[in-house]
Amino acid sequence: MIRLLSILAFIFWTFYTSAQTDTVILGKDTSTLTKPQKKAVYSTARKASIMSAVLPGLGQAYNKKYWKIPVIYAGLGGFGYMFLTNNKQYNLYRANVIAYNDNDSLTLPSMPEYSSDQSQILKLQYRKNRDFAVIGFSIVYLINIIDANVDAHLRTFDVSDDLSIHIDPWQSTYKTSLGYRTATGLSIKLNFK
Repeated sequence: MIRLLSILAFIFWTFYTSAQTDTVILGKDTSTLTKPQKKAVYSTARKASIMSAVLPGLGQAYNKKYWKIPVIYAGLGGFGYMFLTNNKQYNLYRANVIAYNDNDSLTLPSMPEYSSDQSQILKLQYRKNRDFAVIGFSIVYLINIIDANVDAHLRTFDVSDDLSIHIDPWQSTYKTSLGYRTATGLSIKLNFK
């Protein structure tokens, strides 16, 4: 690794033998917003969040990110379906456990092929899956609101091609009491416009 870095440094040093000059490009600073602009961004983000809270996907439509709406409804629909099917099975096995343990000889279990212990185990399994579905549904719903808010905030974010990084090798020669010395290195320039 050290050999490779040494070779690269030597190549950069041979191609770039003049001293580096500093240049300053003066331009309009777009990183700061005025108070009315900030207020408009926060107002837009708040509006998108409220819209997504009222009707999932509406905030994404407001932000013109239409492709996210089917993803949100697929997540909500998937977890909704998981909740309904597991809740149905949970209630079925719960009724079976109650029928076995109610000390009434007239009530018969709806599924006599399962014992009381088997019905109890299956009931707990379906309740756990149902609870996971509720948690998943809630997470997708919250992500929907957060996504609408973040998209509204990032509407003013600069994503132009002017954002770049430049890596340049440099060499500098300077005089000391012992003679001339040469220093080499790399400079990294980040341009944010």
